[in-house]
Amino acid sequence: MTTGTALGFALPLMMAIAAFGSALGLGKTVSSAMEAIGRQPEAAPKIQIAMVIGAAFIEALTIYALLTVFIFQGKVI
Repeated sequence: MTTGTALGFALPLMMAIAAFGSALGLGKTVSSAMEAIGRQPEAAPKIQIAMVIGAAFIEALTIYALLTVFIFQGKVI
């Protein structure tokens, strides 16, 4: 198996794992934030800001994985 073939199989798998991990992380983040807001409605603005910042970091990691896939895709020939 050549390097190009290995990358051809590994890149879509890597992106799928990154997207799945991101979905799990975002689901847990939003679920926990909604539960916290339900317990303390007066703290909703602080919880929501923290949730949005955390979600942005999670999405950034997924975008980095996508960027890595695009970079290595040029190596598949």
